[in-house]
Amino acid sequence: MTDRSRSGGVFEVQARDAATRARTGVLRTPHGDVETPVFMPVATLGSVKALSQEDLSELGVRAILANSYHLYLRPGCAEIKAAGGLHGFMGYDGMILTDSGGFQVMSLSDLREVDDHGVSFRSHIDGSAHRLTPESVIEVQAALGSDCWTTLDVCPAYPCTEAQAEDALKRTMAWTDRSVPAVRRFKDEGAASLFFPILQGSVYPELRKRAAEHLSRVPHDGVSIGGLSVGEPKELTWASLSAAASFLPDGEPRYLMGVGTPEDVWEASAAGADMMDCVFPTRVARNGQVFTRTGRYNISNAPSRANFAPVDPECPCFVCRKYTRAYLRHLFSSRELLVYRLLTYHNLFFMLRVMAEVRGAIREGRFVQAKKDFLGRLAEAGAPAPRP
Repeated sequence: MTDRSRSGGVFEVQARDAATRARTGVLRTPHGDVETPVFMPVATLGSVKALSQEDLSELGVRAILANSYHLYLRPGCAEIKAAGGLHGFMGYDGMILTDSGGFQVMSLSDLREVDDHGVSFRSHIDGSAHRLTPESVIEVQAALGSDCWTTLDVCPAYPCTEAQAEDALKRTMAWTDRSVPAVRRFKDEGAASLFFPILQGSVYPELRKRAAEHLSRVPHDGVSIGGLSVGEPKELTWASLSAAASFLPDGEPRYLMGVGTPEDVWEASAAGADMMDCVFPTRVARNGQVFTRTGRYNISNAPSRANFAPVDPECPCFVCRKYTRAYLRHLFSSRELLVYRLLTYHNLFFMLRVMAEVRGAIREGRFVQAKKDFLGRLAEAGAPAPRP
């Protein structure tokens, strides 16, 4: 399968865990190298909510995800292209992967119509009519100038029957085939962006195998694994991811879409994911939830009143060094905007630190024990189950 992939030049596996599918690597992109496994914060509209690009730089964020659908609608591709692309528009110099927007369009069940050629929908902003096709989605991403492009896909909800998942997969594969000429045209014109087609197949291993076999006939740089983390039990997520990874060429980067709790990144890495993204760490921060090694807690709860301890005594981020739980509780209860930045910063610092520990554990041959220790401590503390 590797003869159809260009990943040999853009992705290098550097270390492997002997007991799982976990590995470390380097993804080479037009805006710098990215160490994997990597967690990518979500900047849906060109902004990681509550944080500046300076914050991202200080955190060491070298890869983010933006959404083609939302940016296409607002402010529009013409304005972003005139600014020199999304990097220039945002003032961000790291790697940007763009989600095609297929998932968002498919979620507009009362505002869209799907046919074999694409999706017609009405904007959730003003009700205006739009149409996305496999070709136009590539054109949008080329205009945005992102580093990694994905494809228009059909993401079936969970639960779905195998027949429903197969129908979604057939359409997704057909749309991927139609994307290839558009990708080739932009690459011939000088685009250096990487192409990560989306694989579907839901939780059915035979469909995942079929999707991987189809991908072997499609020129690509990496693979986006979609259709997971859409409501299925976690154990089924990891089993399905591991099955999908087993069907894919070993030397290709694997991007698992929509996964990113502290617990999840250990499990996803073990199952073979190299890249992950999720709104979870930033979304729960805006709801007052704080990550720690003994689980999440809500800063607004009574125990934080007159509590002058750090948010997380084990965390060296500036939020934990400088501010107390009592002060942050006061800000949150008063709806002071500063609190959203501080809690978001801490949660992303925590996530990135966990990812660094994942990579270190793989390199040092202690991944299984490190994963067991991390998850075991959460379980002992009675950490709440994550709800992305």
